[in-house]
Amino acid sequence: MIPVLLSTSSVFPEPTSAAFAMAAALGYDGIEVMVWTDAVSQDAGALRGLSEHYGVPIGSIHAPCLLVTQRVWSPDPWERLRRSASLAESLSAGIVVVHPPFSWQRDYARTFASGIAKLREEHPSVTFAVENMFPVRMAGREFVPYSPGWDPTKVGFDAYTLDLSHCAAARTDSLALADVMGSSMAHVHLGDGTGEARDEHLVPGRGTQPCAALLESLAGRGFTGSIAVEVSTRRAASRAERESDLAEALAFARTHLTQTSTVDV
Repeated sequence: MIPVLLSTSSVFPEPTSAAFAMAAALGYDGIEVMVWTDAVSQDAGALRGLSEHYGVPIGSIHAPCLLVTQRVWSPDPWERLRRSASLAESLSAGIVVVHPPFSWQRDYARTFASGIAKLREEHPSVTFAVENMFPVRMAGREFVPYSPGWDPTKVGFDAYTLDLSHCAAARTDSLALADVMGSSMAHVHLGDGTGEARDEHLVPGRGTQPCAALLESLAGRGFTGSIAVEVSTRRAASRAERESDLAEALAFARTHLTQTSTVDV
């Protein structure tokens, strides 16, 4: 069975610890830790304690690559990736999710591909899975805030994270991008979107991405990685409403992971 993880970002604005409680209550297979300004998300001991207390393993670490996490641990992006790898190793999490460099991170971008390859050699138990992003559209214009672009397959890496919400924001079919990623697709961020000029992270099935078909195709693709539900519940009026959305996302994933695909892969 392909494990379905709950990203700690899916419970925001509740803290990291709340994600463990909800994952356990709802029956998720594990957790993806989004490393951000919450001190618990940066602390291996605290995370291990939560994992053991709730009986929920940690399957992946999302490195602090967001605009709001550029000072977490260090202003040096390579140091943030090294510490993410060390955190993953200490928690037996096999995946570190990484974003492409921002366009203003010129030195980092210039050595990004070779640097990721070097990190994989230094941390052989960790897979660095580079995530597809999306262009930004404003006032009828489009620009790409990533270097050399939002689609990491244009450069080529050993492992990728396929993010379906980002596919929607980029107006790209996730099945087509999965085809390009091929056997290097190591991880999936499950969400949805409608093609709006923003990252919506809708509960799967509420947007226009072929979420069901993608999940149903994974077995035929020989996918052996994990799936992290990464949806936005920040507008939920209560814990019960948040849990309802997360339960719906989990049920969607489990339903379509068990169905035989009719997708030609």
